[in-house]
Amino acid sequence: MNGSSASPGSAGIAESAGSDGSAGRTGPSGSPGSPDSPGSSGSSGLGLYALKPWYARKLSGVRGALARREVSPDTLTAAGVACAAGAAAALAWLPDLLRPQAPTLVTTLLTTLTVTVLLAARLAFANLDGALARDTGRTTRRGALLNELGDRAADLVMLAGFLPLAPLWLVATAALAATLPSWVSLAGAAAGAGRLNGGPVGKTERCALVIVAAATGWWTPILVAVAAGSALTAVTRGVRLWRELGGKAPAARGELGIR
Repeated sequence: MNGSSASPGSAGIAESAGSDGSAGRTGPSGSPGSPDSPGSSGSSGLGLYALKPWYARKLSGVRGALARREVSPDTLTAAGVACAAGAAAALAWLPDLLRPQAPTLVTTLLTTLTVTVLLAARLAFANLDGALARDTGRTTRRGALLNELGDRAADLVMLAGFLPLAPLWLVATAALAATLPSWVSLAGAAAGAGRLNGGPVGKTERCALVIVAAATGWWTPILVAVAAGSALTAVTRGVRLWRELGGKAPAARGELGIR
């Protein structure tokens, strides 16, 4: 998405765009507010998020190719949601489609492989969209908003794949819990803290749990793990933010006599 970059005076939402695994679409890599910058709260993400710098380096060639072809970051965001939807469809319906023609073991392996490939692509697109926007100077506040909405949509669509497989109330609980860590991080960023990312059950771990579900058929235990782990992640981030924001809030502009 073309347009002007986020202004320095915008709220923390602009600086913190990008969810668990994404650095967002505002500010150059390594700038304050970017999870890649030293001292940023986002750089200390727990769990599999710690692999993000290595993963980003592995994708640098792909970013270069996308930049040369002038691919829009928004296209990558949409592609990530589409991959999550494909993984959900494979989880829900692929075993039934394959079972009449293939043995159970083959069906399980093909389903697990399909879900794994699609969720790996979903995570790659989540990493690439913000990085491509920064590399090509197409960082915008609208792009930051779309980035956040795309990540939330991808999480929810992915978990919708459990709807034919588990009780509705459990799927809904897991889906609601999966959104909590990002809401906590966004609230912290809006209050002036750095953007927190990572686990113990962040976006990457949730994708890994869905892959385990495809391989094992443990629908209920996996959904319980997603719900409980995501809630724990939200609480963990909340505690860290509470400590970080413990100082006195800066005076409002009006209180300083600034207009």
